[in-house]
Amino acid sequence: MVFYLTYNDAYSGIYSSQVIDVVRFLNVELNQKIKLVAIVSLRIFFNERLKIKNEFPDAIILPMFPGINRWRKNSFLLWFVTRLRKPSVIIGRSVIETQLALIMKDRKLVKKVIYDGRGAITEEWREYGVVENKQMLKDIFDLECRTVLSSDSQIAVSEKLVQYWRNKFGYIAKTYVLIPCTLNNIYQEAIISDEKIIHSRKQLNLSPQDTLFIYSGSIAGWQSFNLLYNFAKLLLEKNIHVKLLFLTGNSEDIIKLQKDFPGRILWRNVPVKHVPEYLIAGDYGLLIREETLTNNVASPVKFAEYLACGLKVIISKNLGDYSHFVKQNRCGQMVEEFNVITRTNLNERLRNQKLAQQNFTKSRFTDAYRKILVN
Repeated sequence: MVFYLTYNDAYSGIYSSQVIDVVRFLNVELNQKIKLVAIVSLRIFFNERLKIKNEFPDAIILPMFPGINRWRKNSFLLWFVTRLRKPSVIIGRSVIETQLALIMKDRKLVKKVIYDGRGAITEEWREYGVVENKQMLKDIFDLECRTVLSSDSQIAVSEKLVQYWRNKFGYIAKTYVLIPCTLNNIYQEAIISDEKIIHSRKQLNLSPQDTLFIYSGSIAGWQSFNLLYNFAKLLLEKNIHVKLLFLTGNSEDIIKLQKDFPGRILWRNVPVKHVPEYLIAGDYGLLIREETLTNNVASPVKFAEYLACGLKVIISKNLGDYSHFVKQNRCGQMVEEFNVITRTNLNERLRNQKLAQQNFTKSRFTDAYRKILVN
């Protein structure tokens, strides 16, 4: 048995796609028993437990000991569950989870610990105030360093992340595999056709002349919404046939754009399963972020989702491995170089969808998962 361990992660579209969907995929494809173990904040425990169980009934949900600086105290409940279920491997999603897994290994309860590296955690905490506890901000460098160097195998979401490990922690091992953020099944099953596009655009009251730009995702700090706002404002001022759709929570910036450009700013807050239906209506997907170390090593799942729905991607420079991917595969443009506004035709959409299917489906990385889990 293998535990896939998460800590203090609230249920979201990302959790569904990058945790639950991954565990489900590994159970089927590798024919191994992968058990999701989620340590959830006590404040929202019952609500989060219900959400996760509704989608993945087999998950083990544990209450988190209050205070992120007291993360070690969660080892007691994990010790109990590990003794009971006897996994041979624990995959830790990010640093704290992997540290808890290493404690289980020190106690001879598991043989192997895999670090699922989602980003440059030290930099993310410091650049974007993810954690405010002063002691944890002081400790995180050492924790991330030990996680990278002491885990038996590592999953990196980008080559840039591996470079960060080498530069920051002196990582020299060859024990990692590269697995970017991959597509949820709902995106793999998206159907792109003239009929589907026309229907989706009709739902948004778009005319044939309208070029639709879409921003899908959260408005968290590292999403650099201020840069997106400035780009959108210039875009809308230059071309009266441009419209902008936000698939996110509402915000003051969106409301301001709606006032400045009446009838041209659309906003929908829809369930994850319906997002592809709206993306198909668009021509361009926006992935605009400031140049920070957090973003330099990132693997934004929205990149793959945009491509899977046929969109061209407008992307910032030095965003993970994907700015180079856009240039190499001619599936979008750099923000700094963007100047031509044209509708995306069906052939371009199908080509972009094929790129997503070739590079970002979970089945594309079956061998990589097998390498660290089975071998």
